[in-house]
Amino acid sequence: MATSQIVLTAVMAVFLVLVAAWLSRVEEWRSYSPLGTGGVSGEAGETHREKPSGIVRWLTTVDHKDIGILYGVYSVAIFGWAGFAVLVMRFELLTPGQDLISPSFYNALMTSHGLSMLILFGTPILAAFSNYFIPLLIGADDMAFPRINAIAFWLLPPSALLVYAGFFIPAIPAAQTSWTMYAPLSLQLPSPAVDLMLLGLHLSGISVTMGAINFIATIFTERGENVSWSNLDIFSWTVLTQSGLILFAFPLLGSALIMLLLDRNFGTTFFTVDGGGPILWQHLFWFWGHPEVYILILPAMGFVSLIIPPFSGRKLFGFKFVVYSTLAIGVLSFGVWAHHMFATGIDPRLRASFMTVSLAIAVPTAVKTFNWITTMWNGNIRLTTPMLFCIGFVSNLIIGGVTGVFLASIPVDLILHDTYYVVGHFHYFLMGGTVFAVFAAIYYWFPLITGRMYQRTLAKWHFWLSNIGVNITFFAMILLGYGGMPRRYATYLPQFTSLHQITTLGAVIISVAQIIWFYNMVTSWLEGKRVPDADPWDLKESGLYTAEWAWFERKRETALADGGENSDEDS
Repeated sequence: MATSQIVLTAVMAVFLVLVAAWLSRVEEWRSYSPLGTGGVSGEAGETHREKPSGIVRWLTTVDHKDIGILYGVYSVAIFGWAGFAVLVMRFELLTPGQDLISPSFYNALMTSHGLSMLILFGTPILAAFSNYFIPLLIGADDMAFPRINAIAFWLLPPSALLVYAGFFIPAIPAAQTSWTMYAPLSLQLPSPAVDLMLLGLHLSGISVTMGAINFIATIFTERGENVSWSNLDIFSWTVLTQSGLILFAFPLLGSALIMLLLDRNFGTTFFTVDGGGPILWQHLFWFWGHPEVYILILPAMGFVSLIIPPFSGRKLFGFKFVVYSTLAIGVLSFGVWAHHMFATGIDPRLRASFMTVSLAIAVPTAVKTFNWITTMWNGNIRLTTPMLFCIGFVSNLIIGGVTGVFLASIPVDLILHDTYYVVGHFHYFLMGGTVFAVFAAIYYWFPLITGRMYQRTLAKWHFWLSNIGVNITFFAMILLGYGGMPRRYATYLPQFTSLHQITTLGAVIISVAQIIWFYNMVTSWLEGKRVPDADPWDLKESGLYTAEWAWFERKRETALADGGENSDEDS
């Protein structure tokens, strides 16, 4: 056994040396510049090479725009898996009994769906836009640390493989801890897939933290001369606040994951009944878990704050108040975690204080909502697809927020805790909120990224089916919660059958909508009609022609001067 391990180590060492030797020969990667065009810069007259082409470009790039696209492709793949997992679960729930899959596989799908959407998809898809557009919006050449930016992305694929290890390694059953990983269940499950999942989540947290440091450094140090704190765009403000939340939240989650690994493998007692106790895990987890909600929603609010004004024909109403409310949410988000724990028996005085802060955090969110509505009020509304998704975002956020206020009230929460009401509430907030804002941003910036326009009819079908599906699915879940249906169960009492079937119908509608979206994006990227100019949304007419579109105009002018890509303008 010892000899085989030594041989394996030697083989791996040789392999790593060969990889290093190959990288040293790839396009002079050590002196690679993200400029992407040949030229001379600097006092020493350093020559910058063209970007390498093909797969080498994507494996070695440190260009913030390329890395943004990599984040986006990775996130779409995770989104597809999470959607498939939830569809299988919903089809199982068409009938009260256990008909389609086993209870253990249901639990595994539920675990992977939650972790995929919250950690593996949610933060990276927002990082895709942050990477691509933050430098353009603030007038920077690139991120402050381009290579760290690339490393942060390349940590994500292996982290996802570790999280999903139990699904493609036959010898070990997939993790069944639920996405909250509560002790003592997460301590007692013997499957090595749980350990691999915890390592994968830790790796993902390292990636997110590296990205947050990079965004903070970029916004603080790389702004153009004409970009001050007073005229910094609203999206950059939300990303800056999000990055601050990440710096405080994710390292704590990483520490908790390490403690859980130590309990599982080395006999420590951080979360055992005779040690720190299972409730300690809940405190640590939710100290990350509730700020994570705002880590996911704040950049989405930035998208909406940036997109609503040009399609309303006016500037964002109360810009400073939107910024102040963003900062207020960032501060208050760390004082609400125990509202997830009202039913655990914690001191009533503590419960009351957390209830107060949980109710108070609704105020800055309401400030934003009123500002968005006021921006649209009596404006010159253009119901483009980005605008439709923004309006859908606002309406779903209101439903999610109002249902959340009820859960912040201790007497109500004690009744509705761990029912489908909670599932409906946070899905309104995250699927109807964050994901809708992401789609708004995708449609808004699609012409800038690709130089082409998507199919508008398909895009509007995507919105209407998504909005109808979201409201059917998650409103039915709220009604299930009022009826007392507990969450996380693969079977249920017959009286809940009709509402579960309605929920499944809504999930199917949402899935059809996303298939339409994916088809539209791929075909439009490959063969969509090229945009005739750098202002596809007529932003100059309203005086809201922002910095990223000015960059796009310069890019097109440079391409045309070089014999550009627009010779097939009408293709």
